[in-house]
Amino acid sequence: MAEAFIVAAARTAGGRKGGRMSGWHPADLAGQVLDALIARTGIDPALVEDVIMGCVGQAGEQSANVARNAVLASKLPESVPGTSVDRQCGSSQQALQFAAQAVMSGTMDIVIAAGVESMSRVPMGMPSSLPAKNGMGSYMSQAIHDRYPGPDFSQFLGAEMMVKKYGLTKDQLDEYAFSSHQRAIAATKSGAFADEIIPLPVRMADGTVTTEMHTVDEGIRFDASLAGISAVKILQEGGAITAANASQICDGSAGLLVVNERGLKTLGLTPLARVHHMTLIGHDPVIMLEAPLPATERALKKAGMKIDDIDLFEVNEAFASVPLAWLKATGADRERLNVNGGAIALGHPLGGSGAKLMTTLIHALHKRGKRYGLQTMCEGGGLANVTIVERL
Repeated sequence: MAEAFIVAAARTAGGRKGGRMSGWHPADLAGQVLDALIARTGIDPALVEDVIMGCVGQAGEQSANVARNAVLASKLPESVPGTSVDRQCGSSQQALQFAAQAVMSGTMDIVIAAGVESMSRVPMGMPSSLPAKNGMGSYMSQAIHDRYPGPDFSQFLGAEMMVKKYGLTKDQLDEYAFSSHQRAIAATKSGAFADEIIPLPVRMADGTVTTEMHTVDEGIRFDASLAGISAVKILQEGGAITAANASQICDGSAGLLVVNERGLKTLGLTPLARVHHMTLIGHDPVIMLEAPLPATERALKKAGMKIDDIDLFEVNEAFASVPLAWLKATGADRERLNVNGGAIALGHPLGGSGAKLMTTLIHALHKRGKRYGLQTMCEGGGLANVTIVERL
């Protein structure tokens, strides 16, 4: 079977809700990422055989196949197709895995995997909440309620369940959140993100466009303190989750150019990384966020690897309880996890996060001279993807 290689990986800097990226239509925002991948590699854009794009909020400006709309908003020719993927928060990680499977099968040679989410313009939960408010029903059918009696599935409930199941404390969550900001600050000041970020003009929600370029993740709190984080009010009585130890709402997009050996020869490019292994599992949809733990165990077993064989990890910081529970379950080295900070500081643009994390992981492997990286993230419905890559 053919191999899958990543030859380019880039992302936008994250924008806060209503912030410096909120004026960008998501199709235009993703289109800029597609253009950047072509510009960075210098390839003929007509050679791209598909664009697979993750997006969770597929409504409003992100409806009607946002992947195709991003192609039409880019400099790619209209002959390039596109399809949109919803694997919840793992949508663009799944886009990468679909792209890798396509080139490994030999049915395609050159594919873009990407993701986008404008949470300012398409609020979180809108595809389900808007119909429900207008009497059009819920995604929770009676059969699902019968199988899982209780309230509707909730990531917030799942995050609190993770706290209790893994014996975590609010202090631990807050300390982890503070470290996320510290690492993101250090990475930003050292220029660790410089090669992966696509500079874009600032566009505000009111239509204001400036000549200033957006190059720094807007969610990072450069004045963050542990005391300040610890003082944020808990979201439910008796709980440990707060807005400060959970991921931030974010506008952003990211993409990766994926090819096989034939594609490499056609393009004449040097690969950044090779996709070494891919795993996907379904797990308990009630606790929901626990899936990355057994998924990591399965991935390592199938890949014939041990946790210490992996040099760097990216585990999405949807809530601090997720990476902390993952560390407990896997015994991984904390110093190898989210070395440049994570979604608590940098933001979590839902469908864009999978490609964003992989972009950061690949660049971090190169900057640190490391070989193997593992990415995983919790996903709505109790799902998790695991992707292991090898730096080349």
